Amino acid sequence: MNDIASTKKVPSTVENILTGAGRRYPVLGPILPDMRRAYEIIAASFREGGQLLLCGNGGSASDSEHIAGELLKGFLLRRPIPDPERRDIAGRLASCATQDDIQDLLDRLQLGLPAIPLVSQAAIGSAVANDLGADLVYAQQVLALGRPGDVLLGISTSGNARNVLQAIKLARGLDMHTIALTGSGGGLIAEVAGLCIKVPATSTPDVQELHLPVYHTLCAMLEQEFFG
Repeated sequence: MNDIASTKKVPSTVENILTGAGRRYPVLGPILPDMRRAYEIIAASFREGGQLLLCGNGGSASDSEHIAGELLKGFLLRRPIPDPERRDIAGRLASCATQDDIQDLLDRLQLGLPAIPLVSQAAIGSAVANDLGADLVYAQQVLALGRPGDVLLGISTSGNARNVLQAIKLARGLDMHTIALTGSGGGLIAEVAGLCIKVPATSTPDVQELHLPVYHTLCAMLEQEFFG
């Protein structure tokens, strides 16, 4: 699937987050339009009930976990459960929990966005690596979990990680939106991803250091959109 056509004006508060990142990290200036586009694609998918699948190779696998952690619960904002949902959940729990337990549960939990780090599945990961080949460890999960309109975000500093590349290829075949986060070269992944955000660095540590403000900014923008 090609990128979703932009039909919604970026809210000023979200725009401020993006421009603020550009001020703090001037080196990211040339890729701010791509960051905005990534936000638009993911936000549009979430609005339609889609989910974000995440994968990365090596250190970038940890980045996938990090992104999911910022989206699944509060990041910069608190995300309390709204009263209508609280009442609905409380009614469903009434037969199996005390009112004090229900109140405590609903007071402490926060709303989240559906982000699934494919790197976290040790059992299926080892099975795929042994039975099918390590390069398919993410593609197999994309096949099982991905749906048309979902988004796959793949991270590779070189842009050539084969496990990420195979997942992105399959995701496109499944009519999913694909976003890559790479270094300046882009590698093979840039040739197949619907959108490739290429941070202006080449060495692995430098690329990884720039990936952090990129995805932190995306997470802050998405949080502001849905919970601000």
